[in-house]
Amino acid sequence: MAPAATGGSSLPSGFSVFVTFPDLLFIFEFVFGGLVWILVASSLVPLALVQGWVMFVSVFCFVATTALLVLYIIGAHGGESSWVTLVFSYVATLLYVVHAVFSLIRWKAS
Repeated sequence: MAPAATGGSSLPSGFSVFVTFPDLLFIFEFVFGGLVWILVASSLVPLALVQGWVMFVSVFCFVATTALLVLYIIGAHGGESSWVTLVFSYVATLLYVVHAVFSLIRWKAS
């Protein structure tokens, strides 16, 4: 894709999302996110609250990835700079870090 007149490159839209490397990672994130969702839902853990939080985070990330992929395909992702992707990445990272911290606290207590 050629650089835009302002010097930056514009984000792809339509089916060109499936041919650029960074956007192709959405597909892998979509597939592996679905697998995580299935594995978490089918596991049996003694404390249901922990499984509920992991399920919430995995379902949230799966749904958000699906929404972002659809936004990119229809071209409503924000043009050259997509703050939606940045916010999603920040929120997903925050949720996983919160889960990791509380899991470590629970592990240390047991």
